[in-house]
Amino acid sequence: MLAGRRIVLGITGGVAAYKSAHLARLLVQAGAAVRTVLTDSAHHFLGPATLAGITGTAPERDFWGEASPAPHLDLARWADAVCIAPATAATMSRLAQGLSEDLLSAVVLATRAPVLVAPAMHSEMWSHPATQRNLAALLADGVIIVGPASGPLAGGDVGPGRMAEPEEVFAALEQALGGGALAGWRVLVTAGGTREPVDPVRYLGNRSSGKMGHAVAEEAAARGAAVTLITAAEPPEIPGLEVVRVETAEEMARAVWGRAEACDVAVLAAAVADFRPARPAATKLRRADGPPALALEPTPDILAGVAALAHRPFLVGFAAETGPAEGAVAKAASKGVDLLVANDVTAAGSGFGTETNQVALILPDGTVEAWECLPKRRVAARLWERIAELRSRGTR
Repeated sequence: MLAGRRIVLGITGGVAAYKSAHLARLLVQAGAAVRTVLTDSAHHFLGPATLAGITGTAPERDFWGEASPAPHLDLARWADAVCIAPATAATMSRLAQGLSEDLLSAVVLATRAPVLVAPAMHSEMWSHPATQRNLAALLADGVIIVGPASGPLAGGDVGPGRMAEPEEVFAALEQALGGGALAGWRVLVTAGGTREPVDPVRYLGNRSSGKMGHAVAEEAAARGAAVTLITAAEPPEIPGLEVVRVETAEEMARAVWGRAEACDVAVLAAAVADFRPARPAATKLRRADGPPALALEPTPDILAGVAALAHRPFLVGFAAETGPAEGAVAKAASKGVDLLVANDVTAAGSGFGTETNQVALILPDGTVEAWECLPKRRVAARLWERIAELRSRGTR
Protein backbone atom coordinates (compact mmCIF):
# COMPACT_ATOMS: atom_id res chain seq x y z
CA MET A 1 0.00 0.00 0.00
CA LEU A 2 3.05 2.26 0.02
CA ALA A 3 3.69 1.70 -3.69
CA GLY A 4 4.71 4.93 -5.34
CA ARG A 5 5.03 6.84 -2.07
CA ARG A 6 8.13 8.95 -1.41
CA ILE A 7 9.77 8.38 1.96
CA VAL A 8 12.70 10.27 3.45
CA LEU A 9 14.31 7.93 5.98
CA GLY A 10 16.47 9.74 8.53
CA ILE A 11 18.97 7.70 10.52
CA THR A 12 20.68 9.04 13.62
CA GLY A 13 23.58 7.85 15.71
CA GLY A 14 22.42 4.95 17.80
CA VAL A 15 23.09 1.22 17.91
CA ALA A 16 19.56 0.65 16.62
CA ALA A 17 20.62 2.09 13.27
CA TYR A 18 21.13 -1.47 12.07
CA LYS A 19 17.33 -1.81 12.06
CA SER A 20 17.07 1.06 9.59
CA ALA A 21 18.57 -1.07 6.83
CA HIS A 22 15.79 -3.61 7.30
CA LEU A 23 13.18 -0.83 7.37
CA ALA A 24 14.57 0.58 4.12
CA ARG A 25 14.36 -2.88 2.57
CA LEU A 26 10.72 -3.25 3.64
CA LEU A 27 9.84 0.12 2.13
CA VAL A 28 11.59 -0.62 -1.16
CA GLN A 29 9.95 -4.04 -1.39
CA ALA A 30 6.57 -2.34 -0.91
CA GLY A 31 7.27 -0.16 -3.94
CA ALA A 32 8.14 3.06 -2.10
CA ALA A 33 10.84 5.43 -3.33
CA VAL A 34 13.28 5.91 -0.45
CA ARG A 35 15.91 8.58 0.05
CA THR A 36 18.02 8.42 3.18
CA VAL A 37 19.68 11.06 5.34
CA LEU A 38 22.50 10.04 7.66
CA THR A 39 23.63 12.24 10.52
CA ASP A 40 27.34 12.47 11.24
CA SER A 41 26.97 10.11 14.19
CA ALA A 42 24.95 7.59 12.19
CA HIS A 43 27.96 6.98 9.94
CA HIS A 44 29.64 5.22 12.87
CA PHE A 45 26.84 2.64 13.00
CA LEU A 46 25.65 2.13 9.41
CA GLY A 47 27.64 2.50 6.22
CA PRO A 48 26.32 4.57 3.32
CA ALA A 49 27.13 1.78 0.85
CA THR A 50 24.59 -0.47 2.57
CA LEU A 51 21.80 2.08 2.21
CA ALA A 52 22.78 2.92 -1.36
CA GLY A 53 22.63 -0.76 -2.25
CA ILE A 54 19.16 -1.14 -0.72
CA THR A 55 17.53 2.06 -1.97
CA GLY A 56 19.43 2.67 -5.19
CA THR A 57 20.35 6.18 -4.05
CA ALA A 58 23.35 7.33 -2.05
CA PRO A 59 22.49 8.76 1.37
CA GLU A 60 22.48 12.52 1.90
CA ARG A 61 24.69 13.79 4.68
CA ASP A 62 24.97 17.57 4.73
CA PHE A 63 24.10 20.84 3.01
CA TRP A 64 27.25 21.05 0.96
CA GLY A 65 26.81 18.62 -1.89
CA GLU A 66 27.12 19.87 -5.44
CA ALA A 67 23.84 18.39 -6.70
CA SER A 68 21.53 20.97 -5.08
CA PRO A 69 21.96 24.40 -3.50
CA ALA A 70 19.20 23.59 -0.99
CA PRO A 71 19.04 19.82 -0.38
CA HIS A 72 16.87 20.25 2.75
CA LEU A 73 14.17 21.97 0.71
CA ASP A 74 14.40 19.44 -2.11
CA LEU A 75 13.95 16.54 0.29
CA ALA A 76 11.24 18.29 2.33
CA ARG A 77 9.15 19.01 -0.75
CA TRP A 78 9.78 15.62 -2.34
CA ALA A 79 8.67 13.60 0.68
CA ASP A 80 5.23 12.14 1.23
CA ALA A 81 6.50 11.31 4.72
CA VAL A 82 9.65 11.79 6.77
CA CYS A 83 10.59 8.91 9.07
CA ILE A 84 13.42 9.12 11.61
CA ALA A 85 14.41 5.70 12.87
CA PRO A 86 16.21 5.51 15.16
CA ALA A 87 15.80 8.93 16.77
CA THR A 88 18.24 9.65 19.57
CA ALA A 89 17.52 11.87 22.56
CA ALA A 90 19.69 14.57 20.99
CA THR A 91 17.71 14.41 17.74
CA MET A 92 14.39 14.64 19.57
CA SER A 93 15.69 17.68 21.42
CA ARG A 94 16.67 19.42 18.18
CA LEU A 95 13.34 18.66 16.55
CA ALA A 96 11.35 19.84 19.58
CA GLN A 97 13.26 23.12 19.65
CA GLY A 98 13.00 23.70 15.92
CA LEU A 99 16.76 23.71 15.44
CA SER A 100 18.17 23.12 11.99
CA GLU A 101 21.94 22.96 12.21
CA ASP A 102 22.12 19.62 10.38
CA LEU A 103 20.47 18.40 7.20
CA LEU A 104 17.99 16.04 8.83
CA SER A 105 16.57 18.55 11.32
CA ALA A 106 16.35 21.14 8.52
CA VAL A 107 14.33 18.70 6.40
CA VAL A 108 11.88 18.18 9.26
CA LEU A 109 11.56 21.92 9.83
CA ALA A 110 10.87 22.56 6.14
CA THR A 111 8.54 19.68 5.29
CA ARG A 112 4.75 19.79 5.37
CA ALA A 113 4.53 16.01 5.09
CA PRO A 114 3.75 13.77 8.07
CA VAL A 115 6.76 13.20 10.32
CA LEU A 116 7.21 9.90 12.13
CA VAL A 117 9.81 9.41 14.87
CA ALA A 118 10.95 6.09 16.37
CA PRO A 119 12.93 6.91 19.55
CA ALA A 120 15.83 4.74 20.68
CA MET A 121 17.95 5.40 23.78
CA HIS A 122 18.78 4.07 27.23
CA SER A 123 15.98 3.93 29.79
CA GLU A 124 17.48 6.68 31.94
CA MET A 125 17.60 9.03 28.95
CA TRP A 126 14.06 8.17 27.87
CA SER A 127 12.59 8.80 31.34
CA HIS A 128 14.51 12.04 31.94
CA PRO A 129 12.16 15.06 32.31
CA ALA A 130 13.88 16.88 29.46
CA THR A 131 13.20 14.02 27.05
CA GLN A 132 9.61 13.80 28.21
CA ARG A 133 9.17 17.56 27.66
CA ASN A 134 10.58 17.18 24.16
CA LEU A 135 8.26 14.25 23.53
CA ALA A 136 5.26 16.34 24.59
CA ALA A 137 6.35 19.18 22.29
CA LEU A 138 6.72 16.84 19.32
CA LEU A 139 3.30 15.32 19.91
CA ALA A 140 1.80 18.81 20.14
CA ASP A 141 3.40 19.62 16.78
CA GLY A 142 1.67 16.61 15.21
CA VAL A 143 4.71 14.34 15.03
CA ILE A 144 3.81 10.64 15.10
CA ILE A 145 5.77 8.71 17.75
CA VAL A 146 6.30 4.96 17.36
CA GLY A 147 7.64 3.21 20.44
CA PRO A 148 9.93 2.88 22.16
CA ALA A 149 9.53 -0.68 23.38
CA SER A 150 10.96 -2.37 26.43
CA GLY A 151 13.68 -4.95 25.92
CA PRO A 152 17.41 -5.50 25.61
CA LEU A 153 19.45 -2.32 25.15
CA ALA A 154 23.09 -1.60 24.31
CA GLY A 155 25.61 -2.65 26.93
CA GLY A 156 23.48 -5.48 28.25
CA ASP A 157 20.84 -3.26 29.88
CA VAL A 158 17.14 -4.07 29.73
CA GLY A 159 14.24 -1.59 29.90
CA PRO A 160 12.18 0.96 27.98
CA GLY A 161 13.97 2.76 25.17
CA ARG A 162 14.40 0.03 22.58
CA MET A 163 13.52 1.15 19.04
CA ALA A 164 10.28 -0.29 17.69
CA GLU A 165 10.78 -3.13 15.24
CA PRO A 166 11.00 -2.17 11.54
CA GLU A 167 7.69 -3.91 10.80
CA GLU A 168 5.95 -1.75 13.40
CA VAL A 169 7.46 1.44 11.97
CA PHE A 170 6.46 0.31 8.48
CA ALA A 171 2.86 -0.24 9.63
CA ALA A 172 2.80 3.21 11.24
CA LEU A 173 3.94 4.76 7.97
CA GLU A 174 1.17 2.95 6.13
CA GLN A 175 -1.36 4.30 8.59
CA ALA A 176 0.07 7.83 8.47
CA LEU A 177 -0.16 7.90 4.69
CA GLY A 178 -3.57 6.33 4.51
CA GLY A 179 -2.26 3.26 2.75
CA GLY A 180 -4.29 4.09 -0.36
CA ALA A 181 -7.45 4.24 1.75
CA LEU A 182 -9.07 6.63 -0.74
CA ALA A 183 -8.16 4.64 -3.83
CA GLY A 184 -11.03 4.83 -6.32
CA TRP A 185 -12.47 8.00 -4.79
CA ARG A 186 -13.06 11.03 -7.00
CA VAL A 187 -12.45 14.13 -4.91
CA LEU A 188 -12.96 17.84 -5.57
CA VAL A 189 -11.28 20.44 -3.35
CA THR A 190 -11.44 24.24 -3.46
CA ALA A 191 -8.80 26.50 -1.94
CA GLY A 192 -7.61 30.08 -1.69
CA GLY A 193 -9.36 33.42 -1.48
CA THR A 194 -11.26 34.77 -4.48
CA ARG A 195 -10.57 38.22 -5.90
CA GLU A 196 -13.47 40.37 -7.08
CA PRO A 197 -12.36 43.18 -9.41
CA VAL A 198 -13.01 46.80 -8.54
CA ASP A 199 -11.13 48.02 -11.61
CA PRO A 200 -8.38 46.47 -13.77
CA VAL A 201 -5.78 46.83 -10.97
CA ARG A 202 -7.74 46.55 -7.70
CA TYR A 203 -9.92 43.89 -6.15
CA LEU A 204 -11.93 42.95 -3.07
CA GLY A 205 -10.43 39.89 -1.41
CA ASN A 206 -9.44 38.27 1.85
CA ARG A 207 -6.36 36.96 3.64
CA SER A 208 -6.70 33.30 2.69
CA SER A 209 -3.40 31.73 1.61
CA GLY A 210 -4.96 28.49 0.33
CA LYS A 211 -2.72 26.41 2.62
CA MET A 212 -5.55 24.51 4.31
CA GLY A 213 -7.32 23.61 1.07
CA HIS A 214 -4.05 22.64 -0.56
CA ALA A 215 -3.22 20.39 2.41
CA VAL A 216 -6.62 18.70 2.04
CA ALA A 217 -5.97 18.10 -1.66
CA GLU A 218 -2.41 16.85 -1.09
CA GLU A 219 -3.53 14.46 1.63
CA ALA A 220 -6.34 13.05 -0.51
CA ALA A 221 -3.92 12.47 -3.38
CA ALA A 222 -1.44 10.86 -1.00
CA ARG A 223 -4.19 8.47 0.09
CA GLY A 224 -4.88 7.36 -3.46
CA ALA A 225 -7.80 9.56 -4.52
CA ALA A 226 -8.18 11.15 -7.95
CA VAL A 227 -8.19 14.81 -6.98
CA THR A 228 -9.33 17.94 -8.76
CA LEU A 229 -8.10 21.09 -7.01
CA ILE A 230 -9.88 24.32 -7.91
CA THR A 231 -7.80 27.09 -6.42
CA ALA A 232 -7.44 30.85 -6.40
CA ALA A 233 -3.94 30.55 -4.86
CA GLU A 234 -0.60 29.32 -6.18
CA PRO A 235 -1.11 25.52 -6.30
CA PRO A 236 1.28 22.90 -4.91
CA GLU A 237 3.35 20.85 -7.34
CA ILE A 238 1.86 17.41 -6.77
CA PRO A 239 2.11 14.80 -9.55
CA GLY A 240 -1.26 13.57 -10.75
CA LEU A 241 -3.22 16.42 -9.21
CA GLU A 242 -5.65 18.07 -11.65
CA VAL A 243 -5.44 21.80 -10.99
CA VAL A 244 -7.98 24.36 -12.15
CA ARG A 245 -6.89 27.96 -11.61
CA VAL A 246 -9.62 30.55 -10.95
CA GLU A 247 -9.75 34.08 -9.61
CA THR A 248 -13.33 35.18 -8.94
CA ALA A 249 -16.24 33.57 -7.14
CA GLU A 250 -18.10 33.33 -10.46
CA GLU A 251 -15.22 31.42 -12.05
CA MET A 252 -14.97 29.11 -9.05
CA ALA A 253 -18.71 28.47 -9.06
CA ARG A 254 -18.69 27.47 -12.73
CA ALA A 255 -15.69 25.20 -12.20
CA VAL A 256 -17.19 23.51 -9.13
CA TRP A 257 -20.75 23.11 -10.40
CA GLY A 258 -19.50 21.67 -13.67
CA ARG A 259 -17.53 18.94 -11.90
CA ALA A 260 -19.20 18.20 -8.57
CA GLU A 261 -21.74 15.63 -9.74
CA ALA A 262 -18.94 13.43 -11.08
CA CYS A 263 -17.22 13.36 -7.67
CA ASP A 264 -17.68 11.22 -4.59
CA VAL A 265 -16.58 13.92 -2.12
CA ALA A 266 -16.37 17.71 -2.43
CA VAL A 267 -14.42 19.66 0.19
CA LEU A 268 -15.05 23.36 -0.29
CA ALA A 269 -12.26 24.94 1.72
CA ALA A 270 -11.88 28.14 -0.32
CA ALA A 271 -12.59 31.52 1.25
CA VAL A 272 -15.11 32.79 -1.30
CA ALA A 273 -16.11 36.45 -1.31
CA ASP A 274 -19.76 36.93 -0.33
CA PHE A 275 -20.06 40.18 -2.29
CA ARG A 276 -18.50 41.74 -5.39
CA PRO A 277 -18.65 45.16 -7.03
CA ALA A 278 -21.80 45.28 -9.13
CA ARG A 279 -20.19 47.46 -11.80
CA PRO A 280 -16.39 47.12 -11.92
CA ALA A 281 -14.71 50.08 -13.57
CA ALA A 282 -13.35 49.47 -17.05
CA THR A 283 -10.33 51.70 -16.40
CA LYS A 284 -8.25 52.43 -13.33
CA LEU A 285 -9.96 54.57 -10.70
CA ARG A 286 -8.03 57.78 -10.01
CA ARG A 287 -7.40 59.32 -6.61
CA ALA A 288 -8.06 62.75 -8.13
CA ASP A 289 -11.66 61.71 -8.85
CA GLY A 290 -12.33 61.11 -5.16
CA PRO A 291 -13.50 57.99 -3.32
CA PRO A 292 -15.69 55.82 -5.54
CA ALA A 293 -19.15 54.73 -4.50
CA LEU A 294 -19.06 50.95 -4.65
CA ALA A 295 -22.36 49.19 -5.10
CA LEU A 296 -22.03 45.54 -4.09
CA GLU A 297 -24.00 42.48 -5.13
CA PRO A 298 -23.97 38.87 -3.81
CA THR A 299 -21.64 36.34 -5.38
CA PRO A 300 -22.88 32.84 -6.24
CA ASP A 301 -23.37 30.59 -3.20
CA ILE A 302 -21.13 27.73 -4.28
CA LEU A 303 -21.81 25.54 -1.24
CA ALA A 304 -25.59 25.84 -1.58
CA GLY A 305 -25.33 25.16 -5.29
CA VAL A 306 -23.55 21.85 -4.71
CA ALA A 307 -25.97 20.89 -1.95
CA ALA A 308 -28.87 21.40 -4.37
CA LEU A 309 -27.49 19.12 -7.09
CA ALA A 310 -29.59 16.09 -7.96
CA HIS A 311 -26.55 13.81 -7.66
CA ARG A 312 -24.52 15.64 -5.07
CA PRO A 313 -21.30 14.30 -3.58
CA PHE A 314 -20.58 13.93 0.12
CA LEU A 315 -20.29 17.63 0.91
CA VAL A 316 -17.82 19.23 3.32
CA GLY A 317 -17.88 22.97 3.87
CA PHE A 318 -15.47 25.27 5.67
CA ALA A 319 -16.42 28.28 7.77
CA ALA A 320 -13.95 30.94 8.89
CA GLU A 321 -15.28 32.38 12.17
CA THR A 322 -14.14 35.19 14.45
CA GLY A 323 -15.22 33.62 17.70
CA PRO A 324 -17.07 30.54 18.99
CA ALA A 325 -18.60 28.01 16.61
CA GLU A 326 -22.29 28.89 17.16
CA GLY A 327 -22.52 30.69 13.83
CA ALA A 328 -20.96 27.72 12.09
CA VAL A 329 -23.54 25.38 13.63
CA ALA A 330 -26.29 27.49 12.11
CA LYS A 331 -24.49 27.52 8.76
CA ALA A 332 -24.17 23.73 8.78
CA ALA A 333 -27.90 23.39 9.28
CA SER A 334 -28.88 25.98 6.68
CA LYS A 335 -26.51 24.79 3.95
CA GLY A 336 -27.37 21.10 4.26
CA VAL A 337 -23.76 19.92 4.30
CA ASP A 338 -22.68 16.49 5.47
CA LEU A 339 -19.85 17.99 7.50
CA LEU A 340 -18.73 21.53 8.30
CA VAL A 341 -15.22 22.49 9.39
CA ALA A 342 -15.10 25.71 11.41
CA ASN A 343 -12.03 27.57 12.56
CA ASP A 344 -11.64 30.75 14.56
CA VAL A 345 -9.27 32.85 12.46
CA THR A 346 -8.63 35.15 15.43
CA ALA A 347 -7.24 32.33 17.60
CA ALA A 348 -3.47 32.12 18.05
CA GLY A 349 -1.87 29.79 15.48
CA SER A 350 -5.12 29.31 13.58
CA GLY A 351 -6.53 30.71 10.39
CA PHE A 352 -5.21 32.55 7.37
CA GLY A 353 -1.55 32.17 6.46
CA THR A 354 -0.55 30.04 9.46
CA GLU A 355 1.05 26.60 9.30
CA THR A 356 -1.35 25.25 11.94
CA ASN A 357 -5.09 25.26 12.42
CA GLN A 358 -7.51 24.71 15.28
CA VAL A 359 -10.81 23.50 13.94
CA ALA A 360 -14.15 22.16 15.09
CA LEU A 361 -16.17 19.63 13.09
CA ILE A 362 -19.93 20.13 13.00
CA LEU A 363 -22.09 17.14 12.14
CA PRO A 364 -25.58 17.37 10.60
CA ASP A 365 -27.21 16.77 14.01
CA GLY A 366 -25.36 19.79 15.44
CA THR A 367 -22.74 17.80 17.33
CA VAL A 368 -19.48 19.76 17.61
CA GLU A 369 -16.12 17.99 17.72
CA ALA A 370 -13.39 20.41 18.80
CA TRP A 371 -9.85 19.48 17.78
CA GLU A 372 -6.59 20.70 19.24
CA CYS A 373 -4.30 22.99 17.24
CA LEU A 374 -2.43 20.88 14.66
CA PRO A 375 -0.29 21.34 11.56
CA LYS A 376 -2.60 21.84 8.60
CA ARG A 377 -1.44 18.63 6.91
CA ARG A 378 -2.33 16.74 10.09
CA VAL A 379 -5.75 18.44 10.18
CA ALA A 380 -6.23 17.27 6.60
CA ALA A 381 -5.25 13.70 7.48
CA ARG A 382 -7.69 13.54 10.39
CA LEU A 383 -10.40 15.13 8.26
CA TRP A 384 -10.11 12.43 5.60
CA GLU A 385 -10.19 9.74 8.27
CA ARG A 386 -13.41 11.27 9.61
CA ILE A 387 -14.94 11.58 6.13
CA ALA A 388 -14.13 7.94 5.38
CA GLU A 389 -15.71 6.91 8.68
CA LEU A 390 -18.91 8.88 8.02
CA ARG A 391 -19.22 7.58 4.46
CA SER A 392 -18.75 4.00 5.65
CA ARG A 393 -21.78 4.51 7.89
CA GLY A 394 -23.84 5.26 4.80
CA THR A 395 -24.01 9.04 5.24
CA ARG A 396 -24.54 9.98 1.62
